[in-house]
Amino acid sequence: MRALLLLPVLMLAACQPTSTEIASMPPSFVISFSPDASSEALDGRLLVILSKDDEREPRFQVRPGVRAVQLFGIDIDGVAPGQEVVIDASIFGYPIDSLKDLPTGDYFVQALLHKYETFELANGKTVKLPMDQGEGQQWAESPGNLYSEPRLMQIAASAEPISIVMDQVIPAIPPPPDTEFVKHVKIKSELLSEFWGRDMYLGAHVLLPAGFDDHPEAHYPLAVFHGHFPADFAGFRSEPPEENLECVRNERADLDCYNRIVQDEAYDFYQKWVGPEFPRMLIIQIQHANPYYDDSYAVNSENLGPYGDAITYELIPYIEEQFRGLGEGWARFLYGGSTGGWEAFGVQVLYPDEFNGTFAACPDSLDFRHYSAVNIYTDDNAYRMQGDFSTVERPAYRDYLGNITVTMEDENHMELVIGDKSRSGGQWDIWEAVYSPMGEDGYPMRIWDKVSGKINHDVADYWKENYDIRYILERDWETLGPKLEGKLHVYVGDMDNFHLNNAVYLLEEFLESTKNPYYAGQVDYGDRFEHCWNGDHENPNYLSRLRYNTMYVPKILERIATSAPEGADVTSWRY
Repeated sequence: MRALLLLPVLMLAACQPTSTEIASMPPSFVISFSPDASSEALDGRLLVILSKDDEREPRFQVRPGVRAVQLFGIDIDGVAPGQEVVIDASIFGYPIDSLKDLPTGDYFVQALLHKYETFELANGKTVKLPMDQGEGQQWAESPGNLYSEPRLMQIAASAEPISIVMDQVIPAIPPPPDTEFVKHVKIKSELLSEFWGRDMYLGAHVLLPAGFDDHPEAHYPLAVFHGHFPADFAGFRSEPPEENLECVRNERADLDCYNRIVQDEAYDFYQKWVGPEFPRMLIIQIQHANPYYDDSYAVNSENLGPYGDAITYELIPYIEEQFRGLGEGWARFLYGGSTGGWEAFGVQVLYPDEFNGTFAACPDSLDFRHYSAVNIYTDDNAYRMQGDFSTVERPAYRDYLGNITVTMEDENHMELVIGDKSRSGGQWDIWEAVYSPMGEDGYPMRIWDKVSGKINHDVADYWKENYDIRYILERDWETLGPKLEGKLHVYVGDMDNFHLNNAVYLLEEFLESTKNPYYAGQVDYGDRFEHCWNGDHENPNYLSRLRYNTMYVPKILERIATSAPEGADVTSWRY
């Protein structure tokens, strides 16, 4: 009997880890949030960020490539205040896959919860996504998100999990005030509200021409300056630069005090804008942040909803009515760079009668045979090229000399840690959310496996028919050509950091082959210019990127002079 009583004790002892096993157990975290941070149970993506320096909080250091900080992420559903969530060696990380491979050392550690909300879509699907809170889908600064203060701690193999409590909440962002020249509008979109199953809004910053109030008889052309989420109208200030502005270095431009240059250029634009020679028109920057990204790409999508129609047929007519726009396709124009370049070009092609010209700088891939460094139709893997005996990683980012600092796998694995199901708010995930069909689970179908990079060619075929702009132009030129003649203008540096020039080569090849009619537009390249070259051969990118308005508005005026229909109002706004 005594032996039988001892058996469970001996078995229990045998199950306990030895001191050697304890010493080799990988580190882990137990994370919770305080009742003061939220009294309610929450859904979302829980992130742990580790950095080797404290120049900025770890949440503001997240990036891919050689300067990456360590990141781990996990979904949570209905987690209550004080309830602990474990992040251990089984949780996928970037750039190191697992905590078991994290080197022992001192790290600045921070946790953050990117909150999700539940959407009951009109098609019956239910999804959990992060609603934009006025910050433009930036998870590190989204109001309402919970986070912990950074702590310096030693992380090593140990049996004791590291405890982190999130007790901070990111505050709300106040809306920008109206000024004499910049007005802010926000409308409820009936089209988007129906799709998302809740009230959804579109906004815009409207730059009014000089003399707007003094010329009530004037009606104006309208230019859409497309791009990423604008907190306010970018690149315009009616006051001189601050005299004692603290100098801030811009790493990408490799310049000290770049913030002073930005203010100088913004004030210079204001002086031109109110001067006697500058064309009078409306310029708008659109706020269309959504649950997937900081903007919608301004087109209709199975996953984002009818943003193209909502912007074109709800928002723009509202602005034209409120601010005396001419309200006709011949008097509307598009320009922008990068994401804004794709939007400016793609919207012109997909809504050919509603706009009279596009000026697209460094556009995102307009031909998916060069989707950055991948041909989604013929390549099998997005992350690497595989030969019989060797494998070569595909690049995602290069400098003007061709040096590679980020790979395709880097960027995609980082996004996967930040959010699964295309919910990272990152670049590859928004392309997927816009271009892909919706899956059975209500989320975008993957163009490739996010871990391995294996391409889904059925999804690629869907992309081709619906969003491969060069292919659509070729397929439909018989009907599109007469509507687009003279309207298409593209600019890109031939050393674009993201290889976006490669797709433009294919676009140009087609456009130059067009007949009945010939496209009669422009494709121009900047020799050794990086992202995002916009047609200025005389100045460096760090200056020309601040001059979109002064570069393209004169081109718009030229287009109006040669294309306005007979009887059009081309005089009331010329004062």
